[in-house]
Amino acid sequence: MDTHLHAMPELFAQLGLPATPAAIQAFIETHRPEAAHLALPDAPFWTPSQAEFLRDQVQNDADWAGVIDALDGAFHRG
Repeated sequence: MDTHLHAMPELFAQLGLPATPAAIQAFIETHRPEAAHLALPDAPFWTPSQAEFLRDQVQNDADWAGVIDALDGAFHRG
């Protein structure tokens, strides 16, 4: 079993998004209003494959689930 804990830059790279700390922060700040009242995979800015990845990883409590939960929390803070 792979027990690697992923970091936010790895998640953004996995999603095909810019993965620098500044790019991640800008993405969160830009999309926070759209995501604040939705389940993370249901936010309108994801592609269908990104949304499916996020949903599947959390539902299966996969290695990515922790960092996806952290991203969800980042959209709901502020």
